[in-house]
Amino acid sequence: MSDDLTSLHALADAAGVSVDWQDAAGKAQHVSPDVLRNVLNALGIDAGSPEAIEASLETLRNASDDTASHFAIGVVRQAIEVPLPDTVGTLRFRLEFDDDGGVVDGEARRKDAHTVIIPGMNLPGYHTLHIGDQVYTLAIAPARCFGVNDAIGKAQPREWALAVQLYGLRRRGASLGAPGASGGAGDFTALATLAGVAAKAGAVGLAISPVHAMFTADPQRISPYAPSSRLFLNVLYIDPAEVFGQPAVARAASALGLNLDLARLDQLDMVDWPGVARTKLAILRRLFEGFPANVGSAVSQAFTRFREEGGSLLENHARFEALHAWRLAEGFQTGGWRDWPEAYQNPDSPDVAAFAQEHATDVTFHAFLQWLADRGLARAQAAAREAGMGIGLIADLAVGTDPGGSHAWSRQGEILAKLSPGAPPDLYNAQGQAWGLTAFSPSALRRTGYRAYIEMLRACLRHAGGIRIDHALGLKRMWLVPEGAAPTDGAYVNYPFDDIMRLIALESWRHRAIVVGENLGTVPEGFNEQISRAGMLGMNVLWFERQHHGDNAPIKAPRDWPAEAMAMTTTHDLPTIAGWWTGTDLQWRDRLGLFGDGDSLGAQMETRARDREQLVRSLAAAGIDVSQDTDPDAPPPIAETFRFVGATPCPLAVVPLEDVLGDPEAPNLPGTTDTHPNWRRRMATTIDTLLDDQDVSRRLDALSQSRQPS
Repeated sequence: MSDDLTSLHALADAAGVSVDWQDAAGKAQHVSPDVLRNVLNALGIDAGSPEAIEASLETLRNASDDTASHFAIGVVRQAIEVPLPDTVGTLRFRLEFDDDGGVVDGEARRKDAHTVIIPGMNLPGYHTLHIGDQVYTLAIAPARCFGVNDAIGKAQPREWALAVQLYGLRRRGASLGAPGASGGAGDFTALATLAGVAAKAGAVGLAISPVHAMFTADPQRISPYAPSSRLFLNVLYIDPAEVFGQPAVARAASALGLNLDLARLDQLDMVDWPGVARTKLAILRRLFEGFPANVGSAVSQAFTRFREEGGSLLENHARFEALHAWRLAEGFQTGGWRDWPEAYQNPDSPDVAAFAQEHATDVTFHAFLQWLADRGLARAQAAAREAGMGIGLIADLAVGTDPGGSHAWSRQGEILAKLSPGAPPDLYNAQGQAWGLTAFSPSALRRTGYRAYIEMLRACLRHAGGIRIDHALGLKRMWLVPEGAAPTDGAYVNYPFDDIMRLIALESWRHRAIVVGENLGTVPEGFNEQISRAGMLGMNVLWFERQHHGDNAPIKAPRDWPAEAMAMTTTHDLPTIAGWWTGTDLQWRDRLGLFGDGDSLGAQMETRARDREQLVRSLAAAGIDVSQDTDPDAPPPIAETFRFVGATPCPLAVVPLEDVLGDPEAPNLPGTTDTHPNWRRRMATTIDTLLDDQDVSRRLDALSQSRQPS
C-alpha cells in the first residue's frame, strides 16, 4: 500500500469512516479511494491532496469536541469520565442533582492529562457538575430503556398492539364540522377514537405512522418519512373542532363555500392531500382570524404559554413555514430553504427577523397550527391511556428530514448537508439506496452536547408511550452517499453509539416510553445483542424469520424467535398477509417494471406458490390448523398467522390494521412515488364499525388467545 493510501485510510479512520465492511451476505467489502475522498470531502474534511490529507489528519487528532461541549454521559452506579484539561488544578467538585435539588461534594481522580473520573451515582437525570472553574452537564442514564414490563406492570408481558396509518382512518360524517367528519383524511380525533375501540378489543398500544411536520405550503410532498422537521407536527392532522367546536367549524366551512368540496374529499378512497390541505387550512385560517375572541381566556392563554415554551425552535419553524409559503405564492418553485436568496438562508439573519416582523400574522398562524396539533396529539394519547392502554401511542421517528426543510434550516451546524443516508446493496435492493434525506453530523453532536438529538427525542416522545426508531442501524453506523453519487458509491460513517443509546434510555424513562429499533437490513456484527442489553426491542418480521437463507426457507417456529423484540406480521414497506398470499405485491411490481433483468411475474408467482406451501407447513408444525389449500384464490390464513406470531416469546406483538381487515394492498411500495398510491389509502369503513366484522373479530380473538400465558 502506498504512503498516500495509508494516509487516506488513517484519515478515514480518524473521521469515523469505515474502509472495510461486511455486506448482508457476510462478504467482505472495501471502499475505493475515490469514494473515500468524496465522502470525506462531503463531511467537510479536505482529502483532495496528500498535503490536505496530512493537514486534515492533524486537525482531527488535535480536535477536542468533548471538552468544548462541557457535556458528559454516563450510566447509573458507574464511574463517569469527564474531559478536563490538567490546567485545572483542583479536582474538588460539587454535583447538583437537577431533578430533586440534592447536592453532593467530592473529589475526582485524574485518568490522564485530558480526563478525570467522577464516582458513580445512583440518580439518573441531567445534573450539573462544578469542578474548578468549569461547569458541565452530566447525563446519567439508567442501565436500560423503559420496557414493556415497566409499562404493563408484568414481569413477562405478552401484549399486542395495532399498527395504524393515521391518514387512512375514516370518521363518520360527510364534511368537516359535521359530527365525526375529518375532511378527507384521518386526524388526531380519529386516532383518539380508534384508541378507545382498540383498547376495548385488548390492544395495549397503537403504533402510528410518523406525524412529523411536512411542508404545509407544498402538500404534494406526502411521504411521512421525508418530513420538513422531526421537532414539530403535521398540521393536516388537526381537528379544528377539538378547540373551536363543530358548530364554529361548520360555519367557517359554509362561509368559505367549502361544503361540497369537503363532502367530495370525505367520500374518496384515496387521500387527496392537496385538496385536504386547501380546505382544512382555509378553515383554520378563518378560525384563526377570529382568535382569541372565539375561545375562552383559558384557551387563549394556553396558546400564549405554548408559544413562550416553544422558544426559538418553534419561532424558527413558524418563520420557515411563512417564508416557504411566501416564496411559493410569489411564483418561485422552491424545494426549500436552499433555493431561497442567501439573505434568508440563515434563520438568525436580520433579513429573516425583518420578514418575521413584516409577516407577523403569518408567523403567528403557523405557531397557532402547531399548538392545535400538539393539543390534538396530547388528547389522543390521553384517550388511549384513559381507555386502559398500558402503552398508548407508539410514535415513529423517521431516519432523517428533507434537506430543504425546517429542521435542516434551523440546525444547519448539526446537519450533514452534502450526504444522504441510505443503504448499501443487499438481498432486497441490489442497487443500494440513497434516500435523499439529511443526517446528523456525528462530530457536531459531540461538540454541541447532543443538543439537537435530545430535543428531537423529546419532541417525538412528548405525547407518546413508545417510540419506534426508523433504521436504528444508523445509531451505530450510517451508510452515507455524497450528493449526486450512486447509492453504491457511499460508505459507512460511525456514530457515537454508546452515548446515543444512553440518551435514548434516559429519555425513555423520563417519558416512561418503550423503545423499538427497526433493525432490518445490513446489521453490524453484535448490534442486535447490544440493543437487547440496552432494553431496546428489535423487530421480528414474519417474512424474515427464516431458519436459513435462501428461497422458500422454513419460517422459524414461534418458540425460536428472538424474545427481546417486537413480533410483527409485516411492515408498511412489505406486503400484507392477504397481498402476499394473492401475489398482489408481485403484480404491482410487474405492472411498474420493477423486476430485474431475467425475472418475470410468472417465475415470481411460482416462487410465491412454494412459499405459501412453506407457510402452511410452518403453521401446521406449530400446531395451528390450516383448513384451506394453498391456492392464491383461497382465503388467506390471517387468523392462523396471527396465532403463529402471537405465540412467539416477544413481549409485544404488533399487527397492522391492513392485516386485521384482510386488505391486500400495502401502504407503501418502496422504489415508487407517483406510480403507486403510497401514503394515500383510506380505510373502507369508519372507525366505529372497523372491528365489528366477524372475520375481523375472529382474527383479533386468535391474536389475543395466543398472547395468553401458556
